[in-house]
Amino acid sequence: MSAHRTPPVLDVDALIDDPRTKIIVCCGSGGVGKTTTAAAIGLRAAERGRDVVVLTVDPAKRLAQSMGLTELDNNPRRIEGIAGDGELHAMMLDMKRTFDEIVEAHADPDRAKQILANPFYQSLSSSLSGTQEYMAMEKLGQLHRSGAWDLIVVDTPPSRNALDFLDAPERMGRFLDSRFMKILVAPARTGGRLGVKVFTAGFGMFAGVLNKVIGLQLLRDVQTFVAAFETMFGGFRERAEKTYRLLQTPGTAFLVVAAPETDALREASYFVERLAEERMPLAGIVINRMQTVDPGTPTAARSLAAAEMLEERGEHPLTAALLRLHADRRQLAARQERLREHFTSAHPTVPVAVVPAQSEDVHDLEGLRRVGADLAAKWTSAAKPA
Repeated sequence: MSAHRTPPVLDVDALIDDPRTKIIVCCGSGGVGKTTTAAAIGLRAAERGRDVVVLTVDPAKRLAQSMGLTELDNNPRRIEGIAGDGELHAMMLDMKRTFDEIVEAHADPDRAKQILANPFYQSLSSSLSGTQEYMAMEKLGQLHRSGAWDLIVVDTPPSRNALDFLDAPERMGRFLDSRFMKILVAPARTGGRLGVKVFTAGFGMFAGVLNKVIGLQLLRDVQTFVAAFETMFGGFRERAEKTYRLLQTPGTAFLVVAAPETDALREASYFVERLAEERMPLAGIVINRMQTVDPGTPTAARSLAAAEMLEERGEHPLTAALLRLHADRRQLAARQERLREHFTSAHPTVPVAVVPAQSEDVHDLEGLRRVGADLAAKWTSAAKPA
């Protein structure tokens, strides 16, 4: 009997080389390296011959900087310096601009102008909880329908629950359902204190947005918005359902990105289970920033013993300090390896790729290439003997 089953290795190159793979979705909790992972996968796929677009929602500009750009916007921009036969484009989601594009595409010019100028719409499109996640789905659907790229890599929105984007279409659909939205005009129809009371009770969750405009002007704005927007409700729901089904097809691959930390791996376990419940195709797990050690170096115990001996003698203080640092690194590597094994024991059939901690921040294409090469390499741990 073995205490730990070795999980299958995630073959990243096979995944990105397969022409049937059309969408790769990188998800995970915040701060685990999703954006860098998505960019590295996109770069490696492009340099292996795919025409790729990377969609990020990370407002921190890391993706743009690593690709040699000062900034990204809501339109795909071609990345120069690709060493291969493919092409790489990158973009950063602008949720309000995406919402505006939907209005412009699905309403006649006069009605679109009326909607875009409406104060209620302007608050809704930039402040409503879940709008960013929904617009990420909308943008994914647009990119897929365009047919301009044979691989789309998605860096999912940073949110408290990194799978909120799966729920966003349903939440937005419920909100934009025409029968539901008609409640918004009830105060104007009923008038008086009772109407206002019903209004505020039913929509307390939107108070922060709605309070930007007060009184009768708010009600007029809401009425105008609903009247102009009502014919578009069905289109929102239909596109959301199509994109959701797209995420369930075999051409989509989800990669859960985690760090070798208790909380991050706990979140990753939830993602794995949730994706299974939603019948989303999980390709594997990427455990990022694993500490590495040279197997030929002393163990943590021997390093600490040697450091204590030097300190007792009052000799070579710098050497003693370095030995303690080495012991800390050994112990960290061993702890991370135990966490990794605990996680893979709970999910023994899920393929795993491990990316070692980088010696410096990834800030250019060469750094992304190193991460991509690490993703594609087979992890061999030498961390157990602490």
